[in-house]
Parts: sequence; C-alpha cells; structure tokens
Amino acid sequence: MTTKNTAGPLAGIKVLELGTLIAGPFCARMLAEFGAEVIKVESPDGGDPIRKWRVLKDGTSLWWSVQSRNKKSLTLNMKHAQGREIARKLALEADLIIENYRPGVLEKWELGYEQLKAVDASTIMVRLSGFGQTGPMKDLPGFGAIGESMGGLRYVSGHADRPPVRVGVSIGDSVAALHGVIGAMMALRHRDATGGKRKGEGQMVDVALYESVFNLMESLVPEFDHAGVVRERTGGSLPGIVPSNTYTTRDGENIVIAGNGDAIFKRLMLAMGRIDMAGNPELERNDGRVRHTQMIDDAIQAWCETQDIDSALTVLKAADVPAGKIYSVRDMMTDPQFLARDMFEQHQFADGTPVKLPAVSPKLSATPGHTKWIGPSLGQHNDEILQSLGYTAQAIAAMKQDGVL
Repeated sequence: MTTKNTAGPLAGIKVLELGTLIAGPFCARMLAEFGAEVIKVESPDGGDPIRKWRVLKDGTSLWWSVQSRNKKSLTLNMKHAQGREIARKLALEADLIIENYRPGVLEKWELGYEQLKAVDASTIMVRLSGFGQTGPMKDLPGFGAIGESMGGLRYVSGHADRPPVRVGVSIGDSVAALHGVIGAMMALRHRDATGGKRKGEGQMVDVALYESVFNLMESLVPEFDHAGVVRERTGGSLPGIVPSNTYTTRDGENIVIAGNGDAIFKRLMLAMGRIDMAGNPELERNDGRVRHTQMIDDAIQAWCETQDIDSALTVLKAADVPAGKIYSVRDMMTDPQFLARDMFEQHQFADGTPVKLPAVSPKLSATPGHTKWIGPSLGQHNDEILQSLGYTAQAIAAMKQDGVL
C-alpha cells in the first residue's frame, strides 16, 4: 500500500518568483502546488496586474486565487537599492529563480543569471520571455498572443474562409509555463547529480513563448520541407485524419466524434446504419478515407441530425467509438467523471465566503500536490520572509516608512 506524502515531492525546494501575469507565475504556481516554497515578489504599488484581471471579488481577481495559491507574497520596490538587495539575498538562497521580464531588466538590477552565477555556480534560473534571451527580437515585448501567432498556432486555428481565431484561454503563456516547469525539473536533476546545492552545476533555462508554441506543431516542418505542404485552417476537423470533426445534433448541441482508427471507423458506420460505407474497401484505411473526407463528414452530420446529444452519445458509447459533448464550465461542475476524480476543491476567502478551485494536476499516487492556501493578499508574508533573512521588526518598520516595501 502506498503512503501519501502530503508535504509534496518538492518540499525543501525554495523558489523566488520575479514576474507578473501568466507565464512565469503559472510556472511557479505548479511548483508551489507540489510542495516548493515560492516567494513571489510584487510591486508595493498594486502588485501583480493579474490581481485586477477578469472577474473580481472585493477588488481582487478570482483568477488570482488559483494563479497564486500556495505562494508567499513579498512586496519590494525594485527601484529602491534596498529592495534590490533583499531580492538578491533571496535569489542566492533559492534553488530556483523564475522570471519573465524582458531580457536585460534583471541585469540592470544586478540579478541577471551570469551575475548570480558568479557568486553561486549552482544557480538555476528559468527565464520566460516572448522571444528568448538571444536573437534580433529578444528585446521586443512578447505576450502569449504574439507567441501563438509566430509559433504557428493561430495560423491553423479557425475556419478556412475566415481570419484566424484564438483559443479561449492564454494557451501560449500556459504552454511556455509548462516548458519552464519541465526545464526546471531537468536543471534540478542535473544540479543534484553534479554535487547538489552550492556544489552542483546550475544553468539557465531559456524559454521563449513562440518556441513553446512551435514545439506543439506536430509534423508542420517536415511536411512543408519535404512535401511543400502548408497546414491550413480546417475548422473542427483534423486534416489528413478522417473522420475527426465536430458535428451538430438535432437539439443544437455540438459533439466531437473521433472515428479515425480503421476498426473504429467501421464500428461507427455500423452504429449509424451505414453498412455500405462500413464495407466500402476504399474507406478501409485512413489514406482512402482522406480522399472522401467530405462524403464521410456529410454522412456523419446527417446521422447526428437524427439524434439528440444524449442518444448520440449512448449509441456511440455502445459501439466503442470515441465521442464527447463539448463542455462548458457548467457541464464540468456536475459531470460524474470530474466529480469522481475530485477535480474541484472547496476553499474560503478571508471573509469566509466559499469558493471552488480546480484541483491540482497531475495526480501523483505517493506525493500528490495540494492547495495549502489560496492567492495571498498583497505583502501578506512580508514580515515572515524578512525576519527569516535576519531583519528586525524595527528594520522592517523603517523599510515600510522608506518605501522599500
């Protein structure tokens, strides 16, 4: 029987987060969810701008409660020499530094990777930026939307006869954050294998948003290089893999049906009553079906128009054909699969108001992640963190008076 370690697999790892909005903070959030101590540095003048994004409660974003859960908030005025001095002390104590400023900003503050490495060769810094730390575009502002566009995702998203569309979340930033987590874990593994903290070899993890998106683009490059094929927008279908598309049932619901495996396709056609198509040798393999994509999609759509969403899903489930309704958050909150997997956590705001948050993913059997507290108030952990660095209560009060905190 496996005994769960509630401290998390990253217990004992100290992370300094120097960043705002999405990519860097999401990267640090995942580390915090699995036990790392994450100290988030914020400007005393309002903190991370994401505190005011989208839907607010009592002036603070509901998004903040997720994006900064388990983090400690420290306010530092980085324009003040003492603020930079404190940040430097924390950086040299940390196992990981995560930052997403434009290249060069940390160097001006004497917090750049090379500057810290000169003091401690085991320094690991995860740097997330629009275009990376090198190249002709490195100094340009690079938000997730730009990374999605340059990395190829926007070009292939939407319908062929309309302009490209965006995914409904900040996918470019989030994908970059996940690359940052992966890079951080590999860098920690290398540091530990070469001597551990203070003795092992640190490194810089250079994550560019556009490259993180580009990394998802499947066969895009070899198809163009070898065959001159430019992947285009195809709406809800998956080009070259048939059938895999979104269809509409008679009650107006959208259903995704992925019948692209050879055996699955045959089961799908039989479930639809299309024995003629199930037995058609031209449709037996994917390359043959690709030549008849429109005919197949038309047949599936015609069948869907005879079914409501529940009956269609029942038929397809019985035939072992992958299919699913397109969920809104309202669907998720009552879905038996989400509930069985404990995908929602109940928490409270400071005033006692209840709030549900998404549960931590991925699920580890022995060292699962968990939420210790939701996003903190601005500067909530100032005294705790500064006292751990040796500052007295009088010194902390003076720094507050001087505008350092």
